[in-house]
Amino acid sequence: MLDYEKIEQYNPEKLVKLEEHYKAILDLLGEDSDREGLLKTPFRVAKSMQFLTQGYDMDPMEILLSAKFKEDYKQMVIVKDIDLFSLCEHHLVPFFGKAHVAYIPNGYITGLSKIARVVEAYARRLQVQERLTTQIKDAIDKALHPLGVAVVIEARHLCMCMRGVEKLNSVTTTSDFTGAFENSATRAEFLQLIKAKLH
Repeated sequence: MLDYEKIEQYNPEKLVKLEEHYKAILDLLGEDSDREGLLKTPFRVAKSMQFLTQGYDMDPMEILLSAKFKEDYKQMVIVKDIDLFSLCEHHLVPFFGKAHVAYIPNGYITGLSKIARVVEAYARRLQVQERLTTQIKDAIDKALHPLGVAVVIEARHLCMCMRGVEKLNSVTTTSDFTGAFENSATRAEFLQLIKAKLH
């Protein structure tokens, strides 16, 4: 069994280089990067960007396999309302929302928190929502070989709210299904359950 531990860390060399670039960006925007309010901003943004893109240093397969257990359970396992925060790769502005993930075991299960960590591992990268949805599905499918996997993501994109069309209330929904979830009745049960308020 593999060991997996979530560690928040910063690469010092990258911090220095990112800080230099963000200082230059502030100057190019017409700001004075040496004024009091902006003096430490390049450093803070450099740390922030490393945090927001830490998913590149996470291995979703390792996450899932670190808590893979034999279990004779063949009903739906759903982890819903997983908060996610990501950066749109087109404009480097955030999109955020909820992921709903389900799988039907085929001899193996994984720790429930590992599902949320896989969402995090892929979300904390430069992303598009469509790819993020499929990556989560593919990782679970490959690690557990379940009877089926379902992923639905609902998110607000600040690139649509703050700029461009400026539609504040728009929500984007993406989905991807494999195996048993390609059956309309199974898929309908999953969609009904993620909408239900059971808590």
